[in-house]
Amino acid sequence: MEKPSTLWDRSRQAVVAEIVETALNLFAEQGYEATTMAQVAAKAGVSQRSLFRYFGSKEDLVCGEQEALGELLVATVEAQAPEVSTWDALRAGFTTILTASDHSPERVLEISGLIFTNASLRSRYFEKRLKWQRSLVPAIEKRMGIESGEIPDARAMGVIATVFACVDTATELWVRHGGKADAFELYEQALAAVRG
Repeated sequence: MEKPSTLWDRSRQAVVAEIVETALNLFAEQGYEATTMAQVAAKAGVSQRSLFRYFGSKEDLVCGEQEALGELLVATVEAQAPEVSTWDALRAGFTTILTASDHSPERVLEISGLIFTNASLRSRYFEKRLKWQRSLVPAIEKRMGIESGEIPDARAMGVIATVFACVDTATELWVRHGGKADAFELYEQALAAVRG
């Protein structure tokens, strides 16, 4: 059973959400590179020290929720019935996290656009995604009937890396199409081509 959140947890989440919203508005108004952490803190009404307690860097203002989404991805994959294929379990995981955001589709498009057009953000994003991939290995090995060892299995890692590459390809194309294309359809096209 999931532990109920405390008033402090809910207050912290509200503050974090407000800071992120403030930062994204500033990035939209004056550009990501031109916006400083000091400006974000001032506009959000928090001290710079408090801001750095919530977010270790400017990149984390955009990519910060990736940790929680990674945990949700792993949990969703693990929760799939044993008869669900590895490919479908991973798709279910990504479907869940892509629809779990508290942001509107327009805001998700804006955030994705920032990530895919800014080198430092893209680097932080891929760094976090590599952690996701590593955390998925045991679940995928189990689903594929592979005994987990000290060194991850190449087959499990290959499947995970393929799915991530297809998701990132679909997301980047979705951004380039201005959100008009269907991201899931783009993913299916990419995966079908890879799987031949």
